[in-house]
This record gives sequence, C-alpha cells and structure tokens, in this order.
Amino acid sequence: MAFHSHALFSLLTLVFLIPTLTVTHAQLSENYYEQTCPKFHETVHHVVVEKQIATPTTAAAVLRLFFHDCVLEGCDASLLIASNSFNKAERDAEINAAIPGDGFDIITRIKTALELQCPGIVSCSDILAAAARNLINMVGGPHYTLLFGRKDGLVSRADRTEGHYAKASMTVSELINLFASINLSVQDLVALSGAHTIGFSHCSEFANRIFKFSPTSEIDPALNRIYAEGLRKLCANHTTNPGMSAFNDVMTPGKFDNLYFQNLQRGLGLLATDHALGTDPRTKPFVDLYATNQAKFFEDFAQAIQRVSLMNVKTGKQGEVRRRCDAFNDLKT
Repeated sequence: MAFHSHALFSLLTLVFLIPTLTVTHAQLSENYYEQTCPKFHETVHHVVVEKQIATPTTAAAVLRLFFHDCVLEGCDASLLIASNSFNKAERDAEINAAIPGDGFDIITRIKTALELQCPGIVSCSDILAAAARNLINMVGGPHYTLLFGRKDGLVSRADRTEGHYAKASMTVSELINLFASINLSVQDLVALSGAHTIGFSHCSEFANRIFKFSPTSEIDPALNRIYAEGLRKLCANHTTNPGMSAFNDVMTPGKFDNLYFQNLQRGLGLLATDHALGTDPRTKPFVDLYATNQAKFFEDFAQAIQRVSLMNVKTGKQGEVRRRCDAFNDLKT
C-alpha cells in the first residue's frame, strides 16, 4: 500500500475531528480566508480543474503528497521545501523522491495565483489541503469539510523520514502496528488504503510478485494469472527503465471509487500489501464491506482524511506563511 504507489502508500495520520477540537484546532475555521482572501476557494478550484484536465495523474500525485506531508512534522507543507547546499529536505528522501512532479507543480500554480490576489495571506499547507480535497472530489470521491488557518512549518529534513511511512514490503502486522503507534485503527488503515483506487506504482514495487516469485513459481499464485502476465509484459524492462509503472486499479484507474476493494477479491491487487489486506482476517472484513458498499467507504475515507488534515497543524507563531512554497522565508533550513 504505498501512497506512492505512486498514488498514495502512506496513509498515516490522525486525531478526531470537530467534536474534539484541541486549542490549536480551535484556531482554525472553515471560513478562515473569507475576509482576508475572499477568492481563495474560487482560485483553488479554477487551477485544480485546469491542471487535472490537462494532466489526469495530478489527483493521485497531490493526494500522495498530502499524506506524506502530514505524516512527518504534521500538515505544514514541509514536504514542499526544496533541498539546498546546507540541507537535504524531506522531498529528497528516498521514500519521497518518486512523488510525481505534478503534485508540486499545481501547488506552485495555486500559490502564485493567490499571491497576486492577497500576498502573504494563504499558507502553502492550507493550499495543499484544499487542493487534495478538491481533486479527490473532482475524480469522483467524497466531498468533505476542511478547516483552514494552518501555518507553514520551519523544518524539513530528509534524515527525519525513516520509520514514518508505510512501505510495500511491510506485513499487515507491521502496518497495523505503525498505524496504532499514531492512534489509527485497523479500519482507518483499510479505508485510507482505498486511496489506491487512483494512481500508480512503479514496477520495482511489485516486481517480486511477477518475476521469480519463488523457486517453484515465477508468479505469485495469489495474482490473477492473466493480470500477472500483462504486468510481466508491461514491466519487462523495468530494471533498465525504473520509471515503468502500472495503475493501482486496473479497472477504473482515473476514478475514485470502490473498485480497488473489488479488485482485491479477484486477485487484482497490485502490491503485496494490497493483496494481504484482502486476506488477513483482521483487515478482510473491512475490504469486503467497502467492496459491496461504496457509500460506507466514502464515509469512512472522508472522516479519516479530515483527521489527517488536522494532524499536528501549526498556528500562530508555530509557523509562517511562506512567500513561496519551496523555501522558508528566511531561507534557512
């Protein structure tokens, strides 16, 4: 399950939403920019629609970017910071290096448009949260309420990333324990894994399932045979072309729906972790539930991602509103 996958392998984060607002969360509001930047939502919407139509992989890229940002340091746009000669930033850590550039590009576009309208007002972290929400909805997923007023973080270091992200090589027990360490339930794990309904994964992430799986089988027998043969052809040159990739959801790769869960029941789960969610007795009941009830999947996914959007947010003097999203205002790291 990799939001990477290149659509979202790291679905980590959360704390509960509106009924249990902390003091920090109480400083956020749905209408935060109503007076200071009244065209905030309109601008985000316009840029999102234009970019997604031109580049259909944008939604998955931004969703992965959003998850990976919130998992480390909180939802503070620290993942948008570019490295320099003094600091290797989060975005250049190995786990983040393959995030599609479309995700960073659209945030830059939105920020540029907003700086022309209301300079120094809208944070990059709020832009990222809003763009992810709008894109999920645009490709068919649920609409959900967001609170705004986040400040951008002041730290971004690649050497802090280890141990914070889910990986395609993990067992279900490891994934469950990782989520439990940040107070996420098994159901949260499965619901958030549904983000794999869009996006793609590089062949290197699942090559062990289709090439020399075991001494007695070239292909993982859990994979649908026809699907596996198609993947072998697609990824035949993946060692010389590491950019080779496959859609996570072979049926409706550009639509946010519950086909991902139905695919797991048919042996069409791309990553080993995807398949494992559909067979492990702790996660299978939720996979089966979402496979037959898209409304329930949407409800649980929306609730979970709302929690993600509030993870360790910074307000007041805890952060800043960056002038540009890839650099701290004082240029320090």
